[in-house]
Amino acid sequence: MAKEQGIRYKAASVMKWTAVSTYSSRIIKFISEVILARLLTPYDFGCIGMLAMFVGLSETFIDSGFGSALIQKKNATQVDYSTIFYFNLSLSVVLYMLLFACAPAIARFYEISELSDVLRVQALILFLYAFNLIQTNQLKKKLNFKILAIISVISSITALVICIVLAYMGFGVWALVVRNLVSRGLRSLFLWFYVKWRPILVFSWKSLRELFGFGMYMMLTHLFTNMSSYIQTLLVGKIYSPEILGFYTKADGAESLASRSISKVIVRASYPLYAKMQDDKATLQNMVKRFTMTLSYFTFPALFILLLVAKPFFILLFTEKWLVSVPYFQMLCIAGLAQCLQSVNMQTISATGKSRVTFTWTVIKRAFSLMLIIGGLIIWGMKGLLCGVVINHWLAYFVNIGLVSKYIGYKWYRQLLDLLPVTIATIIIAVITFVCVEMLHLTMYADAVVKIILYIILYSGWSHFFKPEAFSYSKVVIHTFKDTMSSKKTKKSKA
Repeated sequence: MAKEQGIRYKAASVMKWTAVSTYSSRIIKFISEVILARLLTPYDFGCIGMLAMFVGLSETFIDSGFGSALIQKKNATQVDYSTIFYFNLSLSVVLYMLLFACAPAIARFYEISELSDVLRVQALILFLYAFNLIQTNQLKKKLNFKILAIISVISSITALVICIVLAYMGFGVWALVVRNLVSRGLRSLFLWFYVKWRPILVFSWKSLRELFGFGMYMMLTHLFTNMSSYIQTLLVGKIYSPEILGFYTKADGAESLASRSISKVIVRASYPLYAKMQDDKATLQNMVKRFTMTLSYFTFPALFILLLVAKPFFILLFTEKWLVSVPYFQMLCIAGLAQCLQSVNMQTISATGKSRVTFTWTVIKRAFSLMLIIGGLIIWGMKGLLCGVVINHWLAYFVNIGLVSKYIGYKWYRQLLDLLPVTIATIIIAVITFVCVEMLHLTMYADAVVKIILYIILYSGWSHFFKPEAFSYSKVVIHTFKDTMSSKKTKKSKA
């Protein structure tokens, strides 16, 4: 009992500060994009979206899975950290030079000449990414997410202010580039001041090979995962236009605030905890159950509410010029229901040291995913691509819970049964809300407000009347947060 309570408090503390870090960064970024959406066009956002693939995949290569390997390794040494630091930094130089040389060719591929200069500046972020990877992973390993959260908030707010100023001064798409560079640069600066670790003059091939044994599969897993999503943007940008890609990336960004940001909080919090408890299967099963049920309790209603109010949501925040994004956004919300859960399950397998299993199944899932998405795009256009995305995420979720069932012991049918009450309730409440409010024939914004209020009332009423297990876990998390805050206040008052 004492052990379980200790784990619960530790998880609550980690999740609290991970949530602060994740949501502050995403909300600040979202606010900046709301402002920039009124100043820039879908074409501008599409241009940035076209380059995301090249920078994102480069970052995956730089990390090479070593961050996860250092967290997963129980007794990482100074030699390990220094070796990986020099490796990351060297690789960032090589990849930047490669992107710098290829920038004109990439611009010609998309037939947009200005992309060459934009990519050459945007790619400078690779040096900043490599420079603070060790410090970031050391704090994660120690579960010190509070410092990461504070640094993230300060960096994001500063970058937002500079971004808005540049946008109003007419810098256009360059405001987005500068925002990313300033945010990552300040993060590196603060981490080097706070974390006292410094590399020593040593490079061990033995250490590199040992960590790469685990990290290689993690890198390839992330590489295939990211490549699958980036290929979507590449195809849309090439086959259609930067405008259509801009609509798609805007819809994807808005949906991710509700689904992926919540799952990102739990994934970041769960991985180091899973790694610490990797030999205790019973505890792992309980943790996976609590994380997935808590995640579904908060995420599912949020996504259904967004489905109901998608049109006024986009018009209010981004203006009518972004209306094409609305059906894309609604389809992505359906995919988001599965996406928020699949990553939590997959992290369990990775944290227990089975990176090869994770990689093997990622290749299978992503290969099938590309077949669905490319086939759908060719046959039915954007509708086909979006249907492929939805089917892909749900199939990936079923594969992931099968792996958890096999290696952790939390049976796949048990997880589905555990999630069933929240799933059924959120769907029924969404249908009731839609039918009831549509009968009132309200104006667009009044309709949205009433739908949100009614959904929250019905969902809260269902929770308190039926008291599902997911609701109980969510209350435990909230109460634990309060307890951790009150205990800190008590310590301060005594001091």
